[in-house]
Amino acid sequence: MLLSKAYLIPHRALFFTFRHGVSLLHTKSEARALLPAFAPPPISRALKGSQLPQFAALDVNTYAKLLDSCTRLKLLAEGKEIHRQIFMHSSCARNSVLLEKIVQMYISCGETEAARLVFDGVPQPSVFLWNAMIRAYAWNGPFDRAIDLYERMMDSGVGPNKFSFPFVLKACSGLEALEDGIKIHDEVKRAGLESDLYISTALIDMYMKCGCLEDADEVFCRMPNRDVVAWNAMVAGCTLHGMYEETVRFVLEMQRMRTRPNPSTLVALLPVVGQAKALGQGKSIHAFCTRRCFDEGDVLVNTALLDMYAKSECLVYARRIFDHMRIRNEVTWSAIIAGYVLCGRMVDALRVFGQMISEGPSIVGPTSLASILRACASLGDFDRGRMVHSYLVKSGLLMDITVANSLLSMYAKVGTISDAMSFFDEMDTKDTVSYSAIISGYIQNGNAEEALDVFREMVSSSMEVDAATMVGVIPACSHLAALQHGKCNHAYITSHGLASDSSICNALIDMYAKCGKIDIARKVFDTMPKQDTVSWNTIIAGYGIHGLGDEAISLFLRMEPAGLVPDDITFICLLSACSHSGLIAQGKHWFYAMTEIYNIVPRMEHYICMVDLLGRGGLLDEAYDFIKKMPFEADVRVWVALLGACRVHKNIELGEEVSRMIQKLGPEGTGCFVALSNLYSATGRFNEAAQVRIMQKEKGFTKSPGCSWFEIGGVVHAFIGGDQSHPQSSSIYQKLEELLVEIRKLGYLADTSFALHDVEEEEKEHALVYHSEKLAIAFGLLRLRHGQPIFITKNLRVCGDCHNAIKYITLAAKRDITVRDANRFHHFKDGMCSCGDFW
Repeated sequence: MLLSKAYLIPHRALFFTFRHGVSLLHTKSEARALLPAFAPPPISRALKGSQLPQFAALDVNTYAKLLDSCTRLKLLAEGKEIHRQIFMHSSCARNSVLLEKIVQMYISCGETEAARLVFDGVPQPSVFLWNAMIRAYAWNGPFDRAIDLYERMMDSGVGPNKFSFPFVLKACSGLEALEDGIKIHDEVKRAGLESDLYISTALIDMYMKCGCLEDADEVFCRMPNRDVVAWNAMVAGCTLHGMYEETVRFVLEMQRMRTRPNPSTLVALLPVVGQAKALGQGKSIHAFCTRRCFDEGDVLVNTALLDMYAKSECLVYARRIFDHMRIRNEVTWSAIIAGYVLCGRMVDALRVFGQMISEGPSIVGPTSLASILRACASLGDFDRGRMVHSYLVKSGLLMDITVANSLLSMYAKVGTISDAMSFFDEMDTKDTVSYSAIISGYIQNGNAEEALDVFREMVSSSMEVDAATMVGVIPACSHLAALQHGKCNHAYITSHGLASDSSICNALIDMYAKCGKIDIARKVFDTMPKQDTVSWNTIIAGYGIHGLGDEAISLFLRMEPAGLVPDDITFICLLSACSHSGLIAQGKHWFYAMTEIYNIVPRMEHYICMVDLLGRGGLLDEAYDFIKKMPFEADVRVWVALLGACRVHKNIELGEEVSRMIQKLGPEGTGCFVALSNLYSATGRFNEAAQVRIMQKEKGFTKSPGCSWFEIGGVVHAFIGGDQSHPQSSSIYQKLEELLVEIRKLGYLADTSFALHDVEEEEKEHALVYHSEKLAIAFGLLRLRHGQPIFITKNLRVCGDCHNAIKYITLAAKRDITVRDANRFHHFKDGMCSCGDFW
């Protein structure tokens, strides 16, 4: 121990003696060479005054010089031991000069809290010491303590000087504490220091971080002198807010004012260039860096250049810079990984991540891990995602909310919604993004009701709901056709000032269209502050699923005069609308116009629409020839569209040929099996139908059961064919029997080809009665007042028998009935359907 006689050293051992007096040591090695090794007790022990051996006291000046050496050389262990020695001597323990130097020593060694313990015991700290503590918190956090200390200093009667303000303003910037920042600005004015270069630069940074760009510009314009740091503050602020043109203008203006950009300028400028994908400008900046040698060995400049190229989707240049960098930090690795993810090259992102683990920094940061989790989600790589989860648990990085949200999103997107919900429940801290991620996950996995439950929990917890959350919630209402929920969400959006957001309006258009309210969807479209291409595509698609093809075409013709150019998605919506409405000639016209007039090359989805259009119109041979003439090989979806048409028109010969093509390509789901089985059953070939069903099971494909939904009073009721789990099942089945009697009197005959079983006709008819849409309609008749329209949603295509039966039910019950199936809307009224039996 240093205090024992064997280890006691003279105080002059920390200094070299020169002719003109004593000089402090200049390196840690010099200092440590003269000190014996020891293990000093923790500072808390020293402060508690443990009983230690006595030794000869040193004078105040000597202790002060020793502490100055420890401060300059950052000798924490030695500084603690000196602190302990001082504490043991009552004559020095309360000396203000020594206490201030102890505080400075701890601050220089990064021990802010230890410094604070000593600082709180200083009787009357000088403004210099107040500034040192405020600066420590402003640089290292927590930022709020810097502001608290500043206010304590003011309350104690110690006035701030010109160094106090930049430190506390930095803390305000970190917290985006605008109110505190404005108050400090007022104090700057009262002190007459508004023209101070460093204070003005700190004010610019604070206002920029708080989003007050005009205030920042006003401070900047009033500065009598500006250095490169002040210009950089404006450049960084404009970049922070994604203001590409303003950022470039400032950089050009600073050069015009004969202030040369430095590496920090370019590091601030390049991110906004990447965001704007201004590749030409980025290359010019790169050339400037090369001319000025800014990129030679500067990891920050090279990383910023790499990031700019990656965001501009120029990965060749990004990778070239990465490969030539001799020094790479965690941000460098993160930038190249994020670039690969941005460009959809997930496999490459994972490969670089593996390289990073083996040869990169010892600690992988949250940004890299968030990017890798997005790659795992995109690839559906659950196993690798679980490995990353394990790494996060071991490293403690799960405390980072960005990483936690990325992990949550990964679990939701790869289809393991139960794992996502378990992790969501375990999260100590949740923000708006967390709720948005789990809501989107439920929607993507078909759990719309659960998504709405989570949203209700979010609102009840007083969590702020932003536009991204609402864009995730509204599709849940669309999926369930939950109009009441949709209207409530619309009211919430309006009351919280989100109604001007284009993405929200587009979601509302889609929701109202899918809830059967195309007129309200159109009203939302017409009243949007600004319509984009997605808005037009959504309303055109809405008209299409309602069988309003003429209206869809009419709206399409207004798109270009409104200043928007149709894209490939627009034509998918338009061709689909023509198909649902049987507008064969118009569909053909717009398909060829797409290439000849709009220079859009048709992709697979356009060909699917055309085959569907021709097939539904009974032009099966033309549809088959159309497929054969495609410029690329048709995929399974094209042939399935034709197979469905063969089923409708009972063309077994062509259906079997199409089925062989599907088997050759490999079926993607149950659709082709069901379509072929239905085709055989409809023509009485039940043995063949059974063989198809057996093949379907052997290949592991299972058909989803038919399910229908009906909403009343904000509650969504679900029905499955033949199911009797609903609380009012007995009344529902009784109502169905009554309906069957009534519609038979009107001429209804069950189309038993849709029963799809080789059994007696009576059994087939009995099976048809209890299809899910009929159960839902019977429930609607029981619950709604006389004359109220009924709206039903079904997960599958409505079968021909149910379609026919519903037409008769509208006559018997004197009700309008709307059914939204997997393909389109059917508006039944007075024994007719809006689809014209064309679906």
